[in-house]
Amino acid sequence: MKRCFDLLLAVGTLIFLAVPLLILALLVRLTSPGPVLYWSNRVGKGNRIFKMPKFRSMRVGTPALATHLLHNPDSYLTPIGSFLRTSSLDELPQLWSVLIGDMSFVGPRPALFNQDDLVALRTAQGVHALMPGVTGWAQINGRDELPIPEKVKLDVEYLQRHSFWFDLRILWLTLVKVLHRDGVSH
Repeated sequence: MKRCFDLLLAVGTLIFLAVPLLILALLVRLTSPGPVLYWSNRVGKGNRIFKMPKFRSMRVGTPALATHLLHNPDSYLTPIGSFLRTSSLDELPQLWSVLIGDMSFVGPRPALFNQDDLVALRTAQGVHALMPGVTGWAQINGRDELPIPEKVKLDVEYLQRHSFWFDLRILWLTLVKVLHRDGVSH
């Protein structure tokens, strides 16, 4: 049922947002040199690496690190990068990952390929068995502001509580958080 919901919501969202997606792609292309999309190596279900697309908000050549590990992360932003990140519009291309089955709408956010500490803690707690999500329980409870052990604690709570209704609650709370721009540090 979760996969059918993901597919229906992804197709519907892509149809509804087709024009805004094209406008955003054009803005990324016109405001900085480089590709429109950034394909990030991420850790998926079963710790399998997959490529996750995002609208490029950082300049070409930015180190592949979690943003909080960059020295002066704002210096790497493209002219519209801050807007894309604070509005979470940079995440919209992940609808592709949902369509092809690398991600779900709700689940733990996929770790970067080099976030060994996060991957190890999730694996030890069984969280690696879940499909990663565009949003998740940890996302709505702190997002970028959470230390890794707290993130994993919330991921474990999601593992124990996940259901269709809990996912709907998380999607609703995500919409509220995005509209208020809560929990975004970069």
